[in-house]
Amino acid sequence: MSDSSYPSLQLSNSRRQILRMALPISLAILIPQLNFVINNIFLGHYLDDSLALAVAGITGVYYLIFAAIGYGLNNGLQTLIARRAGENRPDEIGKLFNQGVWIGLGLALGGILITYTLTPYFFSLIIQDQQVLHKAVSFMQIRIWGLLFLYIYQLRNALLVGTNQSRYLVAGTVAETASNILLDYVLIYGTAGFPELGFQGAAYASVIAEFIGMFVIYLVIRQKGIARRFELFASWTYSPKHIKSILSVSAPLMFQHAISIISFQYFFLLIEHHGAMAMKISNIMRNIFGVFGCLSWAFASTTNAMVSNLIGQGKQDQVISLLKKIVQLSSGSIFLIAVLLNIFPEAFLSLFGQDEDFTVAALPVLRIVTVALLMMSVSTIMLNMVTATGNTRITFYIEVIAVVLYCLYIYIVSELFFLPITYSWMSEWLYWICLFTPSFLYVRSGRWKNKKI
Repeated sequence: MSDSSYPSLQLSNSRRQILRMALPISLAILIPQLNFVINNIFLGHYLDDSLALAVAGITGVYYLIFAAIGYGLNNGLQTLIARRAGENRPDEIGKLFNQGVWIGLGLALGGILITYTLTPYFFSLIIQDQQVLHKAVSFMQIRIWGLLFLYIYQLRNALLVGTNQSRYLVAGTVAETASNILLDYVLIYGTAGFPELGFQGAAYASVIAEFIGMFVIYLVIRQKGIARRFELFASWTYSPKHIKSILSVSAPLMFQHAISIISFQYFFLLIEHHGAMAMKISNIMRNIFGVFGCLSWAFASTTNAMVSNLIGQGKQDQVISLLKKIVQLSSGSIFLIAVLLNIFPEAFLSLFGQDEDFTVAALPVLRIVTVALLMMSVSTIMLNMVTATGNTRITFYIEVIAVVLYCLYIYIVSELFFLPITYSWMSEWLYWICLFTPSFLYVRSGRWKNKKI
C-alpha cells in the first residue's frame, strides 16, 4: 500500500482539524472513566454490600494513579510521534512505538509488585475502618492486573493520535465499554450462570474489558495497514537512543501525572475520616470530573499533538492562533455541560441508586465541581501547550507546586479544621489556578519556540 493512501502526517491549523482529532480522543479517554462510572452504578444498586460504593472511590483513584503514569508515557510518546510526523519521518515512528511498549510493560509489572507488597501497609496507616481496608486491598490486587493491557492500549492511542488517525480509537472504546457493562452485570450480581462476586466482580469485569479493548485496537491497526506502514513489530531490539529519547520527554510527565492523582488519593483517604456519606458523595464527584472532563482532556491531547506537529513543520508562528481556537472549543463545550448539570442535577445523581438525603448533601458539592470543570477546561489546555513544546520539566515543576499547595489546603480544611466536604472540594479551584498561571506565563514568554526534541 502506497504512502499516499494514508492521511497526511502534517496537520493544518483549523477548527475542523481540531474537532476531527479531539472527538475520537474524547471517546478514548472516556474508556477508564466509563468503567468507573458503570462499576459505581452497578455497585450503588448492589444492596448486599452497603460499603461497596464508598470503597469504590478509594480503589478507583488508586488505579487512576497508575493509569496516570501510563498517560504520562502516552503523552510523551505522542509528543515525539507528532513531532516526527510533522517532520515527515515515518521511519522513526515505528521505532519509538516499539521501545515504548517495553517501557509500558516494565511500568505495569512495577505497579503490580507495589500493589501486592507496599500498598496494604501504607493504606493500613491511614484507613481507620478495617472492613474498608480489607475490601480496598483485595479489590486492588485484582484490578491492578489490568495495567498490562491498559498501558499497551494507551500507547496505541499515542500512535493513532500522533499520526492523525484518531478516528480508529472509537473501535476500542465501543468494545471495552460494551464488554464492561455486560461483565459488570453478570459478575457483580451473578447472572447467566456466573457466580455472584459482588464488589470484586467489578474488578474482574474491568480487567477483562481492558484486554478486549486492547485486542480490538490491535486488530484495527493490523487491518488498516498501520502496523505495516510504520513497521511497528519489525524489530524488538533494545534501542538505548530511542529509550532515552522517550524517557527524556515522558519521565517528567509520568511523575507529574502520578503526583497529581496521588494528591487526589490523599484527598479521598482524608475524606474517609468524614464517614461513608462523604465518601459516596466524593466518589460521585470524581465520576463527574472523569466523565465530563474527558472533553477537556481530549482537547488537551489534541493541543499536545497539533502544537508539536506544527513546530515540527517549522510553523511556530501559527501556534498561538491554534491555541486560542482550542481554548474556545474546550471552554465552550464544558460551559454547556456545567449549565445542564446545574439545571438538572438530580437526573445525574439519581443514576447511583442513593436516597434523597444523599442528593441534598451532594448538591452544593456539585455546584463547586462544575465551576472547577470550567477552570480545568482552560488550564489543562495551557499545560499541554507547554508539554507539546517538549519542555516537560517545566510542566513537572508546575505540577509539583500545584500539588503541594493543594495537599496543604486539603489537610488544613479537611483534617485540621474538619470542615464540611464542600470546602474540601474548593481545593480544585486552587489546583487549576496554580496550573494555569505559570503555564500561561511560559507560553507568553515565547521561550518554547526553539526547543528541540
